[in-house]
Amino acid sequence: MASTFFTWLRSPAAREYFFSAHFWGPAANWGLPLAALADLRKDEEVISGPMTSALACLSIVFMRFAWRVQPRNYLLFACHATNATAQGIQEIRFMRYWYLGGREDKSGVTSQVGDKVNET
Repeated sequence: MASTFFTWLRSPAAREYFFSAHFWGPAANWGLPLAALADLRKDEEVISGPMTSALACLSIVFMRFAWRVQPRNYLLFACHATNATAQGIQEIRFMRYWYLGGREDKSGVTSQVGDKVNET
C-alpha cells in the first residue's frame, strides 16, 4: 500500500491535487478546528454561546457540501467534522456552566448561601 501511495505521489495527478483548491482550501481551514481544540482547555466563562452555535452550524453545512461535491473532498469533510465535534463539546460546556449550575459549583456560591441560611 505504501508503494502505491508513493507511486501516486510522483504522478501528475498528485501534483494536480496538491496545487488545487481541493487541497489548499481545507489545509488552510484546519486553523478553525485546531483553535477549537485548543479552546477546550480554556475556562468556561469565556465561551461565547452564540458564536459556538454558529461555528457548529457552519461546519455541519460544510460537511454536507464536502460530501456532496464531486469529487468528494474528504480533507474538507474531516476538517469540518473535527470542528463540529469540538464546537459541540464547547456548547455542552457552555450550557453546563451557564444554565446547569456549573458556575455556582465552580465558585462555591451554593455552599456559601447554604451556610448563611443555616446561621440564621
